[in-house]
Amino acid sequence: MSAPADTSAAPAHGRSLMRDASASAIAAGFLAVLVSNAGPLLIFLQSARAMGVSETVFSGWVAAISLTAGLASIGLSLAFRAPVLVAWSAPGVVLLGTVGPGLPFSDIVGAYLVSAGIILIIGVSGLFDRLLSLVPPAVASGMMAGILFTFGASAMGGFATAPLMVGILLLAFVVLSVITPRFALIWLLAGVLILTFASAETGQGAPRIFPQLTATWPTFSTAALLGLALPLTLTTLTGQFLAGLAILRTYDFHLPARPVLVVASLASFAGAFFGGITTALASITMALGASAEAHPDPRRRYVAGVATGGFFVLCAIFAGTIGWAMLRIPAELIALLAGLALLGAIAKGLSDMLGSGADMQAGLLTFITTASGVTILDIGSAFWGILVGVIAVHTARLTNRLRGA
Repeated sequence: MSAPADTSAAPAHGRSLMRDASASAIAAGFLAVLVSNAGPLLIFLQSARAMGVSETVFSGWVAAISLTAGLASIGLSLAFRAPVLVAWSAPGVVLLGTVGPGLPFSDIVGAYLVSAGIILIIGVSGLFDRLLSLVPPAVASGMMAGILFTFGASAMGGFATAPLMVGILLLAFVVLSVITPRFALIWLLAGVLILTFASAETGQGAPRIFPQLTATWPTFSTAALLGLALPLTLTTLTGQFLAGLAILRTYDFHLPARPVLVVASLASFAGAFFGGITTALASITMALGASAEAHPDPRRRYVAGVATGGFFVLCAIFAGTIGWAMLRIPAELIALLAGLALLGAIAKGLSDMLGSGADMQAGLLTFITTASGVTILDIGSAFWGILVGVIAVHTARLTNRLRGA
């Protein structure tokens, strides 16, 4: 029996959210938010620590990304009656950890706004697929793998300062990955939180339950635009929007790209002033809502997207508590958990790059350049990786044409 085609191309008239709601769809939404908080949010925390931000500031960032992702998930899922799960750019928070410490935060906000503006223009113009074709898939995969690899490699730095603790958690992760692969990181995070607070000293003070949002007026610099805004836009388009739409189509939800990009970019604009990084499709957790595990009937799976949005809004409301709790986890463990959360994404980036055929060499050059961390003219390695890769691809293609002639 085949699934209905174009399930989400248009709203299903006459359907009721209350009638379509199911425990499995709501559970899928809750799991999607839990995975986001156990994975990408840890990476965001690692980036925030690298930038030396305070607990109050980080909680505001969590509130901004959670609220924008939640509202976008609810709106798009209801509009298209499809499980449209929206989160923040996972490759973007990795990039922030490498570029952010060297930039004023107002420049970072400016880069967020420029990235949102580019995505909005691409969405409104309908040029999404055409513009992505300008950057060969091997180069995009190589750049993403390079960014993620550099960040993930730092996960093992904890062996130098806390070898026993890091070693035990690493072994626990391997065992949990065999026993319960989907929940391995979640169980590991739960164990880390329990151990952290069981061994914490008294007198740390009560958590701030609700976040404090602080707006920052943007400034713009060449280093931030080329080192953060451009790579952030590219990684978000390829690693989030393209991947997320592909996953939805795998489950016969054929959404038009234009409204998705427009809504996500507008959400990004709102969140950027408060430290929220680019909002995008949740490629990491999209399958949780789109698969039959959310509900056997594809027409009722949109409830998972609505539930995801609702739980994200709750996270925004209680972001003060979330930030307070996560900032008390030892730095070595945060680095380890964040690195483990990236294993799947690193493997995919490397696999896509190595399987890219004639462009594989260009992808490898992109990967090596990006992973090197080289900075030229105050511009980060992600930009130079793209440049090297694109030049390598077109040089090889031109050489082949000349040889054929």
